[in-house]
Amino acid sequence: MYIGGTVISSVEFHGNMSLVIFMSKCPLACKYCHNVELLEDNTEWSFEKVKEEIDSSADFLDAIVISGGEPLVQTDAVIEILRYVREIGLKTKLDTSGIYPDKLKEILDLHLLDFISLDIKTVFSKYRKITGANVGFNVKKSMELINEYPDVHLEARTTYVPTLVSKKDIHNIVDEIEADIYTIQQFRNKNVLDPALEKVENPNPHDLIKLAEEIKPYFDGQVKVKTSEFGEQII
Repeated sequence: MYIGGTVISSVEFHGNMSLVIFMSKCPLACKYCHNVELLEDNTEWSFEKVKEEIDSSADFLDAIVISGGEPLVQTDAVIEILRYVREIGLKTKLDTSGIYPDKLKEILDLHLLDFISLDIKTVFSKYRKITGANVGFNVKKSMELINEYPDVHLEARTTYVPTLVSKKDIHNIVDEIEADIYTIQQFRNKNVLDPALEKVENPNPHDLIKLAEEIKPYFDGQVKVKTSEFGEQII
């Protein structure tokens, strides 16, 4: 399996100390991607090495988060890891772009997930502008699919990128999605795929909070903002 590395985090799965496993590879070319080094990374890990990494921290962990890249490029590896995590009694979370609804269903049917963070790049009809691929319908299908599994908590999250995502887009996204949580994430202009975005200023956190307050009445769930200045805030 191709894995770019791991990190211990207290913020990637709210309320849980987690080991985040970054799976390499992703077919998308999101202009603001900040894990560029994972897109074509060929670092191979054995399953035994993954288990050792989990076991070495398990005593103070609550959960394992599988992130990327796009983890579902390596569906079999993800299932193998999740099965082991279930065996040792830790919670599980998957970060995904949602472009592989059939692969996602395979994992959901195995009841291996507690939480999914689904990246909603923009309104479903505008996906090509952000990702280079017209995959918005797949993401919508994944969202609808996850909502059929009541035991799986769903967070939809959008990175607010000036020049690519507008405030109107955020309002329209809220009209299109159904999730337990909607998070607006602050764009960071460092280590991005499109060098032109390095000249785009990071959004002001106070502006993002104001935007979240505007959409909150129209979203049937919890609204959050995530910024480098203030961390994760519930609105």
